[in-house]
Amino acid sequence: MNVVNVALESSIDRKLTMHIALFLIAVLTVLPVRADNYVGHGISLYGELKYGPDFTHFAYTNPDAPKGGTLRLGWIGTFDSLNPYILKGLEPPRLGSLIYDTLTESAEDEIATGYGRLVERIEVPPDNSWVLYTLRSEARWHDGKPITPEDVIFTLETYKAKGHPGLRNYFAAIETAEKVGARQVRLIFSGETNKELPLISGQMSILPKHYWEGRNFEETTLDPPLGSGPYRIAAVEAGRSITYERVEDYWARDLPVNKGRFNFDRIHFDYYRDQTVAIEALKAGEFDYRRENSSKDWSTAYEGEAVAAGRLVKDPLPHQRAAGMQAFWFNTRRAKFSDPRVRQALGYAFDFEWTKKNLFYGLYTRSNSYFANSELASAGLPSGRELEILEEYRGRIPDELFTTEFQLPTTDGSGRLRQNLRTAQKLLQEAGWVVVDDVLTHGETGEVMEIEFLLSSSSWERIVAPMIPNLERLGVKATIRIVDRTQYQNRVQAFDYDVIVLVRGQSHSPGNEQRNYWTSAVADEPGSGNVAGIKDPVVDELVERLIQAHSRAELVATTRALDRVLLWGHYTIPHWYSGNFRVVHWDKFGKPALSAPYTGDYFVMPYTWWYDAEKAARLEQGR
Repeated sequence: MNVVNVALESSIDRKLTMHIALFLIAVLTVLPVRADNYVGHGISLYGELKYGPDFTHFAYTNPDAPKGGTLRLGWIGTFDSLNPYILKGLEPPRLGSLIYDTLTESAEDEIATGYGRLVERIEVPPDNSWVLYTLRSEARWHDGKPITPEDVIFTLETYKAKGHPGLRNYFAAIETAEKVGARQVRLIFSGETNKELPLISGQMSILPKHYWEGRNFEETTLDPPLGSGPYRIAAVEAGRSITYERVEDYWARDLPVNKGRFNFDRIHFDYYRDQTVAIEALKAGEFDYRRENSSKDWSTAYEGEAVAAGRLVKDPLPHQRAAGMQAFWFNTRRAKFSDPRVRQALGYAFDFEWTKKNLFYGLYTRSNSYFANSELASAGLPSGRELEILEEYRGRIPDELFTTEFQLPTTDGSGRLRQNLRTAQKLLQEAGWVVVDDVLTHGETGEVMEIEFLLSSSSWERIVAPMIPNLERLGVKATIRIVDRTQYQNRVQAFDYDVIVLVRGQSHSPGNEQRNYWTSAVADEPGSGNVAGIKDPVVDELVERLIQAHSRAELVATTRALDRVLLWGHYTIPHWYSGNFRVVHWDKFGKPALSAPYTGDYFVMPYTWWYDAEKAARLEQGR
């Protein structure tokens, strides 16, 4: 949620995004074909880097930010493992990004770039068949031992053999790694040329070979693992709290990619039973910062003298981040959801306009794309290069895709869905479902339409509950089941559900990860990201075309084509997104003057903020 409700841009932001996209496309059209190996301090999918070899820090960080203080955060649920890279167990938040270093670091104000973090030099041949990394001589594990090519080789082999299915799929195209010199390691790619693979390989969190040898990587553990990053684990209370402490002699503290980041001496997470308890704890000063994803809580829960006086701050942070898709996801592995007409029909039972008016305080926009809030989203009728791509699949995709603009059901917000439900009944009848004794039943198999909405938070009950009477009018037996986070994760990984709520986040440069989201190859692999169970050869082919796209323009057109095919597959009942990260925090922090337009959790978490001792003193005085 990996990312959750994301935002509407202002007209100015939209123009800015368009200008950036046009600039990137223009760059691609004039870049010469590279005859020699590329060698540099960073790498870009599109051929140009914003930050030169002598850059000192990212523009959205404050290089003079003071170090110090404690950041106290709240989290919902529990955890039972300190290994974030396997299928088993629940890990605490931000574990990997805090204690491990990656080969490269992406810039949050560029699309698809990576700058050396563990590495000082990157070399790529013209055909992108491999990448050669030169590790920094000063790179060290927290025990003082150097980080070596053997660690990189061990990490890749471990991820591919024992890692989480998502990791195995993400790094699958990295065929092997070989040591070239004392500090050099070459990653060799398999299959067709893929310009994204050097960037993907750079995102790998490197593990210490000497620590994991003799330990079972595939088992959960509560022993704090050895890392190399800006923080180490200082204290653990299983399922209740975890504390990270800043490594004072962190080897990469002053690297340009880290300057102005990781400023808190300690980052402490307390776990809470549910959101209501967490909000009350925040208001009582038990922790410092919360990202609020509930429009109701944002609008009603934060009131009182502390908010009025500005000590507790409601801070909407605008961004231009791609929203992806938040939705109710059907499990099409189950026969009752195998017909797209059934899935489409059930979508008519969700009244977004009523929900927005009565539950969301008018704060959200309906999601109409799997790549919402970005230039990658399809819209209107297909045209140009997107149409040319789709024409190749005519006869294998719905004919309506070419002649009818995809639109979600709408209402007047009154709560009366009579016309929508009539449309739904017609679609269900076409799919062979009829009402027998007030129960929707399949005419041939006799199966009764029963749907369980599997939820991990009671806050979703108020969203789902109004749908139940609408579904019952169609003859559907619909129920809500709320389970704890551990049981929820286990059931989702085993595909043991009818309908779940999920946010499928997206970047502005989709690539290899799309295989894990949509393709037939992973549809039945436990723990994969293909939660809908999509098995469509056209989707498989479009994903591969997207990955192999030779230019930004081709990537955009192919992604729009994929988006359109997914929408017409009716695999989800789309939800909504928002234009800001809505955060609530006590007024004890400093933050950079500039935000990063494509930022993720590195800004919102916040890894670029810092503890302001003067503000904290005033706050304590005011209390």
